[in-house]
Amino acid sequence: MTNKKILIVEDDRDFLWILKQTFSSEGFFVVTAQNGEEGVAAAEKEKPDLILMDILMPKMDGIETAKKLQEAKNTAPIIFLTNMKDGEHISKAMEAVPKTEYIIKSDLSVNEVVDRVKSRLNLK
Repeated sequence: MTNKKILIVEDDRDFLWILKQTFSSEGFFVVTAQNGEEGVAAAEKEKPDLILMDILMPKMDGIETAKKLQEAKNTAPIIFLTNMKDGEHISKAMEAVPKTEYIIKSDLSVNEVVDRVKSRLNLK
């Protein structure tokens, strides 16, 4: 059981539901948002310990969202989740948010994503 709060920003409702259920069952307090605008508002309100965020989303993509969060002085680490494997998106994400991680959805199971989050929060 953990007292850590994570914010999941993901526009795919099914994948968001799976992530929320999995993290909740692992003892995390989970806050969700379905686009970048909702993600910025949720981060400001909830002050999560970590943000798990898709890159391709409507209204505001994950990279733009991350920049807005930094401007708002949000210090929660961000882990990007995406299906894009090209170097251009990876380097843009890394430039936008130094010391971030980048997970390609198709490369890891949901349980492996949980393990990466736990590792980033020093829970392992």
